[in-house]
Amino acid sequence: MIKSKNVDLEEVRKTLLYEQELRQLQVELVRLQRWVQSDGQRIAILVEGRDAAGKGGTIRRFTEHLNPRAMRVVALPKPTDDERGQWYFQRYIRQLPNKGEIVFFDRSWYNRAVVEPVMGFCSKKEHQRFLQQVTEFEHMLYEDGVTIIKFWFSISKEEQAKRFDARRQNPLKQWKLSPVDEKAQELWDSYTRFKEEMFSKTHTTFSPWIIVKANDKQAARLESLRYVLNLLPYKGKDEAQIRLTPDPNVITRFHRKMAELDF
Repeated sequence: MIKSKNVDLEEVRKTLLYEQELRQLQVELVRLQRWVQSDGQRIAILVEGRDAAGKGGTIRRFTEHLNPRAMRVVALPKPTDDERGQWYFQRYIRQLPNKGEIVFFDRSWYNRAVVEPVMGFCSKKEHQRFLQQVTEFEHMLYEDGVTIIKFWFSISKEEQAKRFDARRQNPLKQWKLSPVDEKAQELWDSYTRFKEEMFSKTHTTFSPWIIVKANDKQAARLESLRYVLNLLPYKGKDEAQIRLTPDPNVITRFHRKMAELDF
């Protein structure tokens, strides 16, 4: 049967190992969540990156077995007329984690750092004001005890094109394509320019950018889970039966001498 269906045994082995590791890491995430609840922690995980970088799929692996009463996924639609007249951060403040809660932002206030200026959804003045205010905003959250984890999922232009094509061919995934996605390849260099400015102005010691090399979806998911588990001092961590230290070939902390950020 394996021969007749031309099954790649190495791919099968890789997938089985991935599923096994994912399950063990998700067990640790359940322990982590119990600690967050009992200790009254507030955790905000921001998942950013280019279109089709694997943000949503990673969030699903994070949340698959977590208690929904102490966890939320925030994916806000475009702002209403009322919200456009408010301070930019106002609608995001309402979504911040409560005591004992983990909140995942599937795109966040950093829309104004890259997507909005690239697509012309904000003015140059609004963009610059955001870059001036965001570090102060995050520092206030940090001082108030909110843990902010900022992921950037980085993929190559070729990999993005391949994933877009797969979405067009798959009727179950065509809903993922938007007018913004359709322009992503054409505006690749513009995205790069604004992304690099965002990193240089918003990477801080209290709220650093964590770069995830995401051309390999499975590796990106596993190592992102590992990073969060390794970072937080949850109860029972020492008893983990799986490696929690993330692979430095997949997960790196942004530093200003980085020459290439799309992998």
